[in-house]
Amino acid sequence: MNTLPSPTAEAVTASPATASSATFKRPTRRTGAFVSPAARRRWWIAFGAVCAVAILACIGLLVWKNPAQFGTPVFWRLAHRRAFAVLAIVLVAVCQGMATVAFQTVANNRIITPSILGFESLYRAIHTSTIFFLGVAGLNASATVGNFTGQLALMIALTLVLYSWLLTSQRASMHAMLLIGVMLGAGLGSVSTFMQRLLTPSEFDVLTARLFGSIANAQKEYFPIAVPLVAISALALVLMTRRLSVVSLGRETATNLGLNHRRTSVVILVLVSILMATSTALVGPMTFLGFLVATLSYQFSDTHDHRYIFAMAVALGIAICPPPISS
Repeated sequence: MNTLPSPTAEAVTASPATASSATFKRPTRRTGAFVSPAARRRWWIAFGAVCAVAILACIGLLVWKNPAQFGTPVFWRLAHRRAFAVLAIVLVAVCQGMATVAFQTVANNRIITPSILGFESLYRAIHTSTIFFLGVAGLNASATVGNFTGQLALMIALTLVLYSWLLTSQRASMHAMLLIGVMLGAGLGSVSTFMQRLLTPSEFDVLTARLFGSIANAQKEYFPIAVPLVAISALALVLMTRRLSVVSLGRETATNLGLNHRRTSVVILVLVSILMATSTALVGPMTFLGFLVATLSYQFSDTHDHRYIFAMAVALGIAICPPPISS
């Protein structure tokens, strides 16, 4: 005769398993900027060291080889003059570092730099044509706020034409836009080289000194225009760091995650163009600075989060930016 199992016996039998499952807790999964707490600590240590070097470099620029005695009015007057060079270094570091990192993220290539769009070629063409048609006196007289604003407008307008075509055309692509930028830069470079060959030796010597990128080229009259442009563009890039992290995954992945890849890319490229145009018009071409800063930032920041990459890039830019030749 078959006996039915007792409910009490089943409850007693199942109770150990139920108790063990109740005490077992699934591990919580969290995602962050770093793969481990050790990686986060390494980043903060590296960032602190780079910031210390940057601060020491700025202080050294203010006090090194100051002929006046420390604390005297003459000393502070000279330090105040050199403070404009420190401000120019900070602006260039922000422009070159953040613009290069953002541009390489959008282009999905860590070798090219924003100068591929023709900023430096246009800068050389403007100054070469000025000394070619107006002479050395015209080149020296062109160092005004109006000329600085005009260079900014031309550089930004050149890139906006490319970006508008990228935004409106259905067949446009990032690679085609970069190729057009290379062609425009090569064309402007050829025109500049042709005009330079027709200059006198003295005019060519003056032009060569002007085309060499240096912090000494920054005039204090330019800062009321450059500082707001850099601050607004840099702040906008910082606010878009999460979107930049998604863009770095690629077009298909970013689109699947709900991001309008083309519109976001155009907005980022416009901000990059403003930063690069400001830096180039302020101090001249600084191509390898942006590439060096971005490459070192990737090495020191073992993370995909652009908040940490941007911070490291700016600190490295301030630390390694070449100081002005003259005080």
